[in-house]
Amino acid sequence: MTNYWNTSGIPHKGWILEDVNDIREDGQSVEETEYETCMMCNNERIRFVHIVSHKDFGNELKVGCVCAEKMTNDYVNPQKHEQRLRNKAQRRINWSKKEWKVSKNGNLFLKVNDHHILIYKDKITKKFKCKIGEHFGKKQFDSIELAKVSAFNGIEYYKEKNEW
Repeated sequence: MTNYWNTSGIPHKGWILEDVNDIREDGQSVEETEYETCMMCNNERIRFVHIVSHKDFGNELKVGCVCAEKMTNDYVNPQKHEQRLRNKAQRRINWSKKEWKVSKNGNLFLKVNDHHILIYKDKITKKFKCKIGEHFGKKQFDSIELAKVSAFNGIEYYKEKNEW
């Protein structure tokens, strides 16, 4: 694979950071993670993929944090975005360790920051559903564990919208 740092015609500066993604966003283990390779330097096992674009280059590149910093000449924001994703991953780990209570109806529930989180079994479909506060989720899940992950994702969604 080509190292773009050593390739003529590839801009080295002036890139824009478009997004940063966590390859293990769904909570996969280290062993089952399919890491990315930095498209600029070929460094392997990139977990936090920085998507960068350049007005004089037709394609976006998926790169690691160090290359994103050099390419954008921004030594703050790539790390800041990556840290935000690391914090979210840690919250997901902490979430999975929470001990849910069982209601008198047999439903699982938690109270988080004065918000009531409920996982219940739909009587018709026999699948699990979530309720966060007054918001009933529309998705249905085959397992309680999948419903718990969805509840976590729902809470993160409400936090991002500043509704939490």
